[in-house]
Amino acid sequence: MTHLPFILASYGLAAAMILAFALSAWRRAGLAKRRLAAVDPRGRDA
Repeated sequence: MTHLPFILASYGLAAAMILAFALSAWRRAGLAKRRLAAVDPRGRDA
């Protein structure tokens, strides 16, 4: 019996978690940028 399926599954789960964290951070940064623009209009072109 080989352990290859378990090893591949663990690497796959780790990659999926890293991707999920990266996408979540990207989405939250965009939301924070929109909230800041709504509160502080200095970044807008007049």
